[in-house]
Parts: sequence; structure tokens; C-alpha cells
Amino acid sequence: MKKLLLFIAMSFTTILVAPAMANASTSVQCASSATGPGFNQCGYNYDARIFVGKADGVDTVLNGEVWGDPTYANDHLVMKWNAAWDACNANGYDNPTYCLGAWDTNEWNGMGPNGSKSTEHVKIIWVGSLATDSPYWVPGGYSIWGNYEAIEDQGMVGGQHIVWAAARPEGLK
Repeated sequence: MKKLLLFIAMSFTTILVAPAMANASTSVQCASSATGPGFNQCGYNYDARIFVGKADGVDTVLNGEVWGDPTYANDHLVMKWNAAWDACNANGYDNPTYCLGAWDTNEWNGMGPNGSKSTEHVKIIWVGSLATDSPYWVPGGYSIWGNYEAIEDQGMVGGQHIVWAAARPEGLK
């Protein structure tokens, strides 16, 4: 399931999306900028800082795959992030002025028809490039993408509940 986190990382660090539609036989690349308020057809609402939809749309290509892999494309995904997350991504990922307090949550649900039959809930915070040596590091998490820490990561795989990270304290700031 940690593979899902890598999918999410790409969506927040390299893209903005605009309305697009696709069916199973069509591949549509979403535009490179958001247009207007509300949800676009890929599932993003940048004004509200949320993504809701099939994971297929998270990579901005509606083609029945997520970064070339169909395993999670039909999973339902809800991502939420704060203004500091956007500011951090826009300013180089390592400046506390912009990044301190940045967080993102990801809730995957693959239990529906044609889903991956797994779930995952992840909370991610910015800690800076010092990772585990950072003054912002929370014991019990794991380093991800160099400047971030997964402070909670748990879900269901093969009918079993698994906890990959349970930092203390576990809350977002």
C-alpha cells in the first residue's frame, strides 16, 4: 500500500489539473492548470484543497490506470491538504517559512466493484530535508519524499488490518 503514497506525491509536486473526461478506451491528459471554482472532472477542487474521485484521475491522465498501473485506478480516493502544503510545494519544499505546518491526508478505499480490495489512510506532514534529524520529526513515523513524514499509515490488505506508521502525537498541527 505504500506504493499509493508515491502516486500521491507525484500529483502534489508536479501538476495542476483542469476539466477532462475519459472512458475505458480513451486516454485523456488533463490540462496543466485549474479552471474556476468547484470540482473538475478529474476530481480536484483546488479552492477547497480536496480531491474526491477514482484514483485514475489523480495522475491527471484518465485512462484506467494510475501512473501506468491499473491496480488502484478504480479505488475511491479522498485527499485533503492545507494552504501551507501548496505554499511549500510552490517554494522549493525545504523552507520553514512556507512549509512549517504543511500537511496532507489520503484516504483510499478499494473495496468497491473492480477495486484493489484494500484500504489505506495516511497522514503526512512536512519535516524538512533533515528528515529524522529534523526538529519537526515525530517519533513513530517514516520518511517519505525526502522532506515529509508519514505520521499515520494504516489500512486493510487481504482482510487484515495493518499499521505501517503510528507516530505520537499523531495529530496534524
